Amino acid sequence: MAGVKWSDEIDGVLDGDLTAGLAYVTPAGGAVVTAVAPLGLRDRAAGRVTFTTSLGFGRKLERIEHDPRIALAYHAREHGFSDSPRFVLLQGRAAPVLEPDSAVLESVVAPAAERFMGPPARGRFWDRWLQEYYADRVLVHVDIERVVAWPDLLCRGEPEVTGTPLPAQPPAPQAPPANGTGPRMGVERAARRLGKLPHRLLAWRDADGFPTVVPFGLGATEAEGVRISSPAGPLPPEGRRAGVLAHRYNARLVGLEARQHTGWLAAGMGGARGLYAPHTQSGFRAPASKPLLLLGNGLLAKRGLRRARRAGRA
Repeated sequence: MAGVKWSDEIDGVLDGDLTAGLAYVTPAGGAVVTAVAPLGLRDRAAGRVTFTTSLGFGRKLERIEHDPRIALAYHAREHGFSDSPRFVLLQGRAAPVLEPDSAVLESVVAPAAERFMGPPARGRFWDRWLQEYYADRVLVHVDIERVVAWPDLLCRGEPEVTGTPLPAQPPAPQAPPANGTGPRMGVERAARRLGKLPHRLLAWRDADGFPTVVPFGLGATEAEGVRISSPAGPLPPEGRRAGVLAHRYNARLVGLEARQHTGWLAAGMGGARGLYAPHTQSGFRAPASKPLLLLGNGLLAKRGLRRARRAGRA
């Protein structure tokens, strides 16, 4: 069922949050969660939200095209325009627009970005340096099938569900990876880096194939992984592939930091606690200076657009 309608309060969250956690599934049945800036782009009457990404992030686009079921978690209120206490999870089917209409980018996306990010840098140097950054923007439309809203940002209490009901049963356990479920990096160092960042999200593929996203807290580290817990309720039982994101961000996204992992989540039947073994890691720290940030964005966009052209996506 596409085109789910949402309440005024939920619409205020979608309109006002500066950042959201995007989760998509992997061919192996895992989930990756990363931060995006949705910019308040949505069509409430059609039950659709939109976010932008870069052609340079080819793997993300390929995964979404392969399996369009995604989730967007509106989980933090800093530096935005909403004061709602709710954690809002949208689940739907995504459709990337690899060649968006330039008029739409200029008349819709650019004003939305300026509202959150401030006026764009202009001038002879910046126009040339950032031309790839603006040229490789991709729109991703998401037709929403389910809206799940918890009473607070920690996901405590019973959620309110609009649209397709939640799966009646938890997802079945997954077969372990061929090279084992244990950690593939230093657990204490990974946990320490995650613990320094205020917003932490855990994602896995649910029984209906959609990724789900909840906040999590960190516990003790062990040789087999780091203990995690979530007030959102029972974690899926036994073992499965899962992704985590920890991040922080400042006003206008000037100065931000993120750490991502994919790995193996083992949880007891019906429990809110589990053991997470990280397998892969990535991360970045952006400068707190806007000119330095724009210099970096321009350089990354030039490289990303070259990769996209070599891969035939641009």
